[in-house]
Amino acid sequence: MGKYFGTDGFRGEANKTLTVEHAYQVGRFLGWYYRNQNHRKCKVVIGKDTRRSSYMFEYSLVAGLTASGADVYLLHVTTTPSVSYVVRTEEFDCGIMISASHNPYYDNGIKLLNDKGEKMDEETILKIEEYIDGNPAQIPFAVREEIGCTIDYAAGRNRYIGYLISLATRSYKNMKVGLDCANGSAWMIAKSVFDALGAKTYVINAEPDGTNINTNCGSTHIGVLQEYVKEHHLDVGFAYDGDADRCIAVDENGNVVDGDAILYIYGCYMKERGKLTNNTVVTTIMSNFGLYKAFDAAGIDYEKTQVGDKYVYENMMANGHRLGGEQSGHIIFSKYASTGDGILTSIKVMEVILEKKMALSKLTAPLKIYPQVLKNIRVKSKPEAQNDPDVQKMVEKAAKELGDNGRILVRESGTEPVIRVMVEAESLQMCERYVDAVLQVIREKGHEVI
Repeated sequence: MGKYFGTDGFRGEANKTLTVEHAYQVGRFLGWYYRNQNHRKCKVVIGKDTRRSSYMFEYSLVAGLTASGADVYLLHVTTTPSVSYVVRTEEFDCGIMISASHNPYYDNGIKLLNDKGEKMDEETILKIEEYIDGNPAQIPFAVREEIGCTIDYAAGRNRYIGYLISLATRSYKNMKVGLDCANGSAWMIAKSVFDALGAKTYVINAEPDGTNINTNCGSTHIGVLQEYVKEHHLDVGFAYDGDADRCIAVDENGNVVDGDAILYIYGCYMKERGKLTNNTVVTTIMSNFGLYKAFDAAGIDYEKTQVGDKYVYENMMANGHRLGGEQSGHIIFSKYASTGDGILTSIKVMEVILEKKMALSKLTAPLKIYPQVLKNIRVKSKPEAQNDPDVQKMVEKAAKELGDNGRILVRESGTEPVIRVMVEAESLQMCERYVDAVLQVIREKGHEVI
């Protein structure tokens, strides 16, 4: 990770950590960089979520890009995976998504995608950071006919919707489906897809006002959809995050089906049909013990990466794996996409339900999830807090006592100034005890931001 860009872009509170000047500089650099690399005018596509500040950052990026001679195609409010799709299918030099994903409305972010729709490589990111901290005058302004222009490109978003519809294997007729759009990017796209496929679609949290994205809704507040599914007797529900690259499902009984459960369902489905390349599913170190036990029982191999769908995707590409993802709901189907895609994930879950003619609760029944507690603590310095000898000593003590019946994981967030402490054990009480013990040491050593 660099100074500004973390595992999922340049993210922070709008006009505090991430400012309009930063966005302008990112645009100035990218417009110049790709023109220099390819010896022609640069083409960039931009999408944004529903945050109030997304419009401000869009205009700032556009100013920087066009000032450096790039032509900018605007998808307007759309999802991160739609930007990825348009970039890789329509010969753009790069893509930009303006979103802070699941963060509160007052945060925002700049996510950069290469010409294959993948997350931007570290080498290019470091060059952007050097430019931000360096001399802006080193990049000349475009003049006369070399100045870039903007193009309304809503058609690209519509092509993405058509692509999603084309991936469904059966009609959704007679299926009652709930969608929680988190007042974010999916607010129009998801309903369009499910309506076109014949579902009786029930939509909640699809009235964005610029400040209600992710507020008590979406994949980070799944309880809202759980109650809605039960109240309206729906067959299944899907909740997305702010930019719709995540999906968490809810079964017909109102039970949560998280990213681990989705990996299990679809991994088994692929294996049964001989489609699970290398007989392997890629997970992160945050996946539940229970998932690995269920994979063992099903005869499915697995790999573990650092937290972040970026690392999952890199592992998949390096080894030719076809399915991977995170407990949080970033699921990657590498045959169809180069990033996590919440709506695509919904379509794939629907495929298993319809092809196997089984309710979602039955599909997840063999998966027994261990109790898990995850708590975050805001700290002054993530490395200092995590590497503190007393903190390490407490973590080692907990790991030893848990033995083979649980685990403890302490890691730095890639997007926020927090340390995450997670414990899985045979009971919630044990989880709480060990997590709180580590947090207490972090506080006593003065690492917490008060």
